[in-house]
Amino acid sequence: MTTTNGSSPLDVEIGALQGGSAGLSQYTGKVVLVVNVASKCGLTPQYSGLEKLQEHYAERGFTVLGVPCNQFLGQEPGSAEEIAEFCSATYGVTFPMTEKVEVNGEHRHPLYDRLTGFADAEGHSGDIRWNFEKFLIGRDGEVVARFSPQTEPESPEVVAAIEAQLA
Repeated sequence: MTTTNGSSPLDVEIGALQGGSAGLSQYTGKVVLVVNVASKCGLTPQYSGLEKLQEHYAERGFTVLGVPCNQFLGQEPGSAEEIAEFCSATYGVTFPMTEKVEVNGEHRHPLYDRLTGFADAEGHSGDIRWNFEKFLIGRDGEVVARFSPQTEPESPEVVAAIEAQLA
């Protein structure tokens, strides 16, 4: 599937959580699971599964990319430093994180402009529904799968999609 505007989500400029560029182009040729994250959400324990995916598949050319967002009931209110400390201390997160952005609405970050046109297995496309919605980007830089917020990172469908891209 070609992204909605014909270019890869990895062509977008986005800042890193603690300053500078997140350099998405560095992931060209890798498999990337982009997840909008929040520290104070009922789904926040998914950080554990995301970190397990990172640890298990990183050597095969895979990374999780966390994208903090505070648009869902203010569940990511912290500063960059507070978010980084929470993720590291609570869940041992080692995967990269971007700056906090908006994923929906008038100020939606261009990364999410390129992601949200892709439909999940149930046919949902468009706006992000909640924290921890997941997009899998293949080695070619195209979106290949979308998973609902409630889909656990280590669920069979997510693992199968990652494995297929790494094969």
